[in-house]
Amino acid sequence: MPAHTLTPAIVLDRVTFTWPDGTTALSDVSGSFGTGRTGLVGRNGSGKSTLMRLIAGELTPSGGHISGATDAAYLPQRLTLDVDRPVADLLGVGDTLRALRAIESGDADPRHFDAVGSDWDIEARAHAALADAGLAPGMLDRSVGQLSGGEAVLTAIAGIRLRGPSIALLDEPTNNLDREARARLHDMVLSWRGALVVVSHDTSLLELMDDTAELYANELSTFGGPYSEWRAWLDAEQGAARDAERAARQAVKREKRQRIEAETTISRRAAMGKKAFEEKRVPKIVANGRRMAAQVSAGKLRGEKADREASAREALDAAERRVRDDDIVKIDLPDPGVPAGRRIATLGDGERSWIIQGPERVALIGPNGAGKTTLLEKLVRPAVGNSGSTAAMPQEKHRVDATILNYAHSAVLHTDRVGYLPQRVDGLDDAASVLENVAPSAPNVTIVELRNRLARFLIRGAAVERPVGTLSGGERFRVALARLMLADPPPQLLVFDEPTNNLDLDTVDRFVEAIAAYRGAVLVVSHDDAFLERIGVDLVIELGRDGTLTER
Repeated sequence: MPAHTLTPAIVLDRVTFTWPDGTTALSDVSGSFGTGRTGLVGRNGSGKSTLMRLIAGELTPSGGHISGATDAAYLPQRLTLDVDRPVADLLGVGDTLRALRAIESGDADPRHFDAVGSDWDIEARAHAALADAGLAPGMLDRSVGQLSGGEAVLTAIAGIRLRGPSIALLDEPTNNLDREARARLHDMVLSWRGALVVVSHDTSLLELMDDTAELYANELSTFGGPYSEWRAWLDAEQGAARDAERAARQAVKREKRQRIEAETTISRRAAMGKKAFEEKRVPKIVANGRRMAAQVSAGKLRGEKADREASAREALDAAERRVRDDDIVKIDLPDPGVPAGRRIATLGDGERSWIIQGPERVALIGPNGAGKTTLLEKLVRPAVGNSGSTAAMPQEKHRVDATILNYAHSAVLHTDRVGYLPQRVDGLDDAASVLENVAPSAPNVTIVELRNRLARFLIRGAAVERPVGTLSGGERFRVALARLMLADPPPQLLVFDEPTNNLDLDTVDRFVEAIAAYRGAVLVVSHDDAFLERIGVDLVIELGRDGTLTER
């Protein structure tokens, strides 16, 4: 991998972390992050979020040491919000701003001056930060509950920039962002000052990075370049590694064959010498001398051939270690038996309507807060009830419900066989095990067979007994997806709300392949244009902020 020459901002020295239940999340991880923008990639469950929390100081290493991260600011993957708090608090300037206003109103309490410090221009800078997030200055004194989920995330990121820490850590920041918000985030990232580490599956965001770091098998390696360059390098390196493995394997076969041939030659010579001795064709003293010389020669030849074969095997071991033999998720969607043209569902806004037929792929797009999730839930609720159903945020739900009241949205199912995967995968019981969450969807499947099927989703062994609440976002998604895929009878309509939010890039590839092979209808909400293009969308319907539906 090309050398990383930037001055390290964060240095990890044999960092280990073990959860209270004894599960090791990271083991002897060493490496560094530079002072620029770094995209951190890796498979789900590799420990990326855990590593971010360790750097941020939210977790303490079980072993090893982290240096350079004394003032790291952290945006978690799931932003927990108090909807009644002022937006100024989300920006991180609430206390300073309140102290400043108290001074301006005539309160000379020394504590206010201590709180303000040198930040006398904090209000102007806060307004500028809100502008970065796409919000008007007047939002500063309003509550977080008046923001959409995407606006809240952007505001939190703008607040990190405003506070100006030397290191900022963003974990999957685009998960709740619509297209407009993603563009604003891209602008923020491009003008970021200080070290920035971003965990993301969003390839467009990863392309803005100076460096790409990968956490793989407890090794942290850094590449000097954005994601596409790193991916090209990795593909080329793995191609060369596979070639080297094939060559090394052939070398082992060759050396083994030559060793066997040498043994055959040695045995033939020994037999000839023994026969000559028995027939007394040479004097005994000469025969003994020849036998001893032959034994020395045979020993030397055996040693040479054994050493050559051992060296070849060592070279093969080294070559095999270079080749990644990664497990991949195997997503098999059963045939739901939906004939082409079969009506599955109808969506409309009171003026126009669209019929979803099997096996169509339909994308529902639109800005955050327009009501996409609520429209999906209105559609699927008759079939799946309230379990697993969730709006993006409580305050967004309120906005959406007002829109629904103003527009006669129709969402009608023509089948009761529906699989729904909500955006936040909240239908899982965090206290229950993986098996306990999945088994009810497949009541006729034995536990042994259920374990075998879960293994195809890379949920194996003792992992099936783990409480779902201890899983990473990607692991939770795989559990929810397994529950969906194991349903009997199989769904005729699959409904996904931002399904790529918690998936690593390899699993997205498998998910795309599964949808391509699925013979039922698919309705998906996504802001990921690359994903929508890959699944071959037949119809794009946009839900506007005014509640109207438009075909794109």
